[in-house]
Amino acid sequence: MTAIEASYAYCAGVARARARNFYYSFLALPKQKRLSMCALYAFMRECDDLSDEEGATLAAIEGWRGSLDETLAGKPAQHPVWPALLDTVTRYAIPGKYLHEMIDGVSSDLTPHKVESFDDLYRYCYLVASVVGITTIHVFGFRGEAAIPLAEKCGIAFQLTNIIRDVKEDAQLGRVYLPSEDLEQFGVKPELLQGELTPELRRLLEYEASRARRYYDESRPLLKMVDKDSQGALWALVEIYSRLLGRIEQRGFDVMRGRIRLSSFEKSAIALRAMTGLA
Repeated sequence: MTAIEASYAYCAGVARARARNFYYSFLALPKQKRLSMCALYAFMRECDDLSDEEGATLAAIEGWRGSLDETLAGKPAQHPVWPALLDTVTRYAIPGKYLHEMIDGVSSDLTPHKVESFDDLYRYCYLVASVVGITTIHVFGFRGEAAIPLAEKCGIAFQLTNIIRDVKEDAQLGRVYLPSEDLEQFGVKPELLQGELTPELRRLLEYEASRARRYYDESRPLLKMVDKDSQGALWALVEIYSRLLGRIEQRGFDVMRGRIRLSSFEKSAIALRAMTGLA
């Protein structure tokens, strides 16, 4: 097994074990695209872990950034993810700036910051999710520059869905992503995000969900802009996340009593539809 093959095998193992939603969509891709998506996921997962582990520091994340620079310069750094990532970036002409922006997004969680407005929230969502969407369509293959802003909007929709689902869990970690202007508008104090669902909080989450729905709708033309052999995978990704938002809506936005999720069976059924062309 070559170094690149071993690296791809490592990345596939990370994605299989930890990509709760993404991996199901990967199954609908041709082998090389699937492996490359695993490489991108493993890069993001390893980076994200540096910000979430106990005692996380900006120095560790900047060390990861330095390793990225070494790798992009053509010499993979000493971690099993790098040979596969370099092959993926080279194969699909992925601009390195997007990988750096992913690191910017992860590192932002290590410094105290307050989300005052939706513009602030949009910027955060862009860094942690939209750039993922943009790198993803480079692997999928796309036609026309209009695909890039649509992938950006798709990432915003996904991250807004995550933020709504995880509002209590994030608040318990001292992270409040809902804009202060929205909290004030709906009469929700930040400390109440760790408690029970109130009528005010329900209306606030419904408001944020309507934003997410708008971005899902606006990004829908992207499906026809990616390569035909990748359309099933993109459909599966959007279907999983939009169904998750639908599940939250069905529960009356009560995300305070435990995490709302799709079952493995539901996600497998979506992946099967994508793989068999029934999407």
